[in-house]
Amino acid sequence: MATKPHQTGTPRMMQNIFGIMMIVIYLGMGALFFFGFFDILFPTWGWVRWVGGGLFTAYGLWRAYRQFAGIDPGYGNTRDDE
Repeated sequence: MATKPHQTGTPRMMQNIFGIMMIVIYLGMGALFFFGFFDILFPTWGWVRWVGGGLFTAYGLWRAYRQFAGIDPGYGNTRDDE
């Protein structure tokens, strides 16, 4: 008789909530960079605004794609080893 192994770790709902929260944070940081919110820190470095905004936005979109397309476990899809 095979028994189901005891699951340990973070529940999937918390992983999904954390993933969505991080997507919002990355996209928000990208928007703040693009809108010049951090110009007080880098007043003469205009390129930091565009590079930082682009990187945060691109990574936020990549995380959103992975979260919702099913590359990351969650939302009904499982890992290969389960």
